[in-house]
Amino acid sequence: MNKNDAENNALMSFWEHLDVLRKYVVRSLCVVILFSIIAFFCKQWVFDIILAPQNNLFITYQWIDKISSTFNIPINDNFNVQLINTGLTQQFLIHIKVSLLVGLLCASPYVIFALFEFISPALYENEKKYSFRLLFFAFLLFFVGVLTSYFIVFPFTFRFLGTYQVSENITNLITLESYISTLILLSVCLGILFEMPILAWLLSRMNLINSDLMIKYRRHAIVLILVLAAIITPTTDVFTLSIVFFPIYILYEVSIIIVKYVSSKR
Repeated sequence: MNKNDAENNALMSFWEHLDVLRKYVVRSLCVVILFSIIAFFCKQWVFDIILAPQNNLFITYQWIDKISSTFNIPINDNFNVQLINTGLTQQFLIHIKVSLLVGLLCASPYVIFALFEFISPALYENEKKYSFRLLFFAFLLFFVGVLTSYFIVFPFTFRFLGTYQVSENITNLITLESYISTLILLSVCLGILFEMPILAWLLSRMNLINSDLMIKYRRHAIVLILVLAAIITPTTDVFTLSIVFFPIYILYEVSIIIVKYVSSKR
């Protein structure tokens, strides 16, 4: 009897946890949908930002022009890429997709807070402290990675690929879908790569890596980062490759410092 009561209490506790989780999920979805609706009706403002790298007056291109004129570096000044739409429903569907992504990005701080609020009762006080910091810095680093993609990686990639020709007889017609998909892909890739210090911290906490191991394989890491930078930026100039390589390499060195700090606290 007592055993059955205990099992019933445990079962009720499990369903109660599910009910609490459901409330957090519903609230988070409502916030995401709210921001998505706002983004949908702010179409002009949202797409002005998204399509800004397509404009030759984008701040990154002005920066490139100033650097090229200062150091007499030859660049392709004939940068004029027009976007086209090839499907009847494509623009509307892209509008919805972009609105949802913007809504998710804007609502992500609340979603992260809701996640922390749900798991925090099961954590000790010291675990609560570093768990909240972990989630905060994970979001911050991902956001910095997205900004790096938007202001640096994507403009260079778009400028190179948008004007690249195997023959003068072939004209580039870039679709809006291709533009948006490439921007999203690069932003997600850079956001994930910028999570390197967080991953290093977690692996160090689990005793899977240490600073000596990371220092030992630093050269291998440099080669891997160079390969990743070359994949992300399919341009032929060293300058663009360096712009992507050095931030990721700096994150690797920061990760070594973090791992060394975690090891010293054991």
